[in-house]
Amino acid sequence: MKNIWLGIAIFLIWNHQAEGQKVFSVDYENQADVKVFVVDYENQADLKVFKVKYDNQARGNEGKWFFAQYPNQAQKKIYFVRYENQADLKIFFVKYENQAGWRKSAKKGEMY
Repeated sequence: MKNIWLGIAIFLIWNHQAEGQKVFSVDYENQADVKVFVVDYENQADLKVFKVKYDNQARGNEGKWFFAQYPNQAQKKIYFVRYENQADLKIFFVKYENQAGWRKSAKKGEMY
């Protein structure tokens, strides 16, 4: 019985983490789970983000984001702020999938 509960707990944690990168960009700051600022240079970012074409490519918390068409399809609602000091998370969009990832692991919790 103990093993069953452990298995269920592991599955739920894995499943929650696996879905963490489907995002929806909201129009108002108060609708957002995370406020995001896009930096000009990679070394300024907390997270390097690659935009994927399909939602099944956005698994894990690795910086591969799928922008959902509707808010109920996303695990996180984000709002792009105008100024860096307003942001919970600073991101940099990369050109290639293998460049995506966290630069500052302390901020990983923002996307769970």
